[in-house]
Amino acid sequence: MPAIDELLKSAARRLTAVGIDSGRLDARLLLGAAFGREVWAHESVPVEPVAVARFEALLERRLAREPVSRILGKRAFWTLDLVVGPDTLDPRPDSETLVEAAIAAFADRPPPRRILDLGTGTGCLLLAVLSEFPEATGLGVDRLPGAIETANENARRAGLEARAGFVTADWNDMPREKADLILSNPPYIAEATIALLAPEVARFDPHDALAAGADGLDAYRSLFQVLPELTTPQGIVVLELGIDQRQVVSALAMGVGFTAWHARRDLGGVERALVLKWNDTVDRHLNTDDFCLE
Repeated sequence: MPAIDELLKSAARRLTAVGIDSGRLDARLLLGAAFGREVWAHESVPVEPVAVARFEALLERRLAREPVSRILGKRAFWTLDLVVGPDTLDPRPDSETLVEAAIAAFADRPPPRRILDLGTGTGCLLLAVLSEFPEATGLGVDRLPGAIETANENARRAGLEARAGFVTADWNDMPREKADLILSNPPYIAEATIALLAPEVARFDPHDALAAGADGLDAYRSLFQVLPELTTPQGIVVLELGIDQRQVVSALAMGVGFTAWHARRDLGGVERALVLKWNDTVDRHLNTDDFCLE
């Protein structure tokens, strides 16, 4: 019977050969799933044939560029262990930048009481922020019923189902309740460039969660039609950005009465989270208790 270390070395070489940079880690995660426990590269423990067969089946899917998170059906995000589904984006570390930006935005003001997540997918943004603001409640909105089912399961797994609700709706048809914090990771990829993305994204993420028209801005335009109605006077909006989109999205925001407060960079140096607030709260030192919350 082959040993764990032998299987990992062989699998890592095969994954690297097809252009997967994370071959060593991916091999370890997949073998751990097949073996039934976490495994390590130095282990010489023999692996039973049935587990080898399970591992090979998982490995073939990864060699076809299916993401590990989709193969295993779960993804770590922030402090959460999330289920992913066919109707949801695969949550990525870049999006954790929005959580960081939201926490920082309320560092010198009362914490948010009501939070909205537009295009919630797995519910990752809403659930991560709710875990940091224990007095808040939130609503996640998505057009796809499958995404809402996944988000509800993630809320249950995180123990946040009492504070997080999810509804299947289009942004234009959702209830017009106001929130102190609004989060969104909208589609922002130009249609023509979808095919140029990594296979893990182009082949396995839902197309409608990626593509946003000829210039990649259609979803932002749609968002800015409803955001003024949804944001409390002291409210904060945090949007995920694609590469080099800060200026054009900031201009769209200012056109409907928001101020682009700042952008937060992800670990790769990309301006990933755009933080917006109303023009009448542009001074970050204003006492937000003076503003009406209704």
